[in-house]
Amino acid sequence: TAHTDNMLGILCTLLTALTSIVLTQTPAVHSVPTGQEVVLNCNIQRYDGNSVSWYKQVPGEAPQYVLRFLHGNNALEFGSGFSSDRFNSKSSSSTEYQFIIKRSETGDSAQYYCQTWDDSAREVVFGQGTKLIVTSSSLRPPVLTVFPPSSAELQSNKASLVCLSSQSGPFADVTWMSGGSPVVTGISTSTAVKQPDQTFHISSYLAIQASDWNMDKVYTCKVSLGSQTAEKNIKKSECL
Repeated sequence: TAHTDNMLGILCTLLTALTSIVLTQTPAVHSVPTGQEVVLNCNIQRYDGNSVSWYKQVPGEAPQYVLRFLHGNNALEFGSGFSSDRFNSKSSSSTEYQFIIKRSETGDSAQYYCQTWDDSAREVVFGQGTKLIVTSSSLRPPVLTVFPPSSAELQSNKASLVCLSSQSGPFADVTWMSGGSPVVTGISTSTAVKQPDQTFHISSYLAIQASDWNMDKVYTCKVSLGSQTAEKNIKKSECL
């Protein structure tokens, strides 16, 4: 009936109004050497006449407001500590935005989020983020320390190995191997923690069978960041 059609129309309108726009960021991960220009993209789905802001978040720290760009008049505003000397933003259309770092530095490694205001849903909306990794040949490989299972653990027929990575970047990848083969289960790796010297500590735990440890199987912790890689082996006979 006309009444039913009218109600459905109102319901659809309400549902549309209550559905937030989706901000899509590309690429999900971007790795560049120092000195190279970086361009990160954000599609805002629908233009409501509002500005698009960008935030930088280093693991373990609060997000930093970097800049805000308004498509309507190309106005650009910077947050504290950021300027047009190295940072910029532009739009290739009313829904396609770019965040630009003119000359990347290792300190730019972070997660970057775009953000805007949705007029219909009346709320702030963020993108899913882009992880930027800036690598440098002058960066030292991380320093690894691997700890064996405790005797108390082994008595309960359980065991875990701990790999501590220091002097690392914020997005180093930690992998484990057993007898030279990759391990895919039983791994728990912490978020990177920033240190006073601006490097990061990462800890990774590997749950293993006590019987495998007692058979003197070789375990390897490997930490990679760009071209920098470090690995450390451990086995029972070397811990006695």
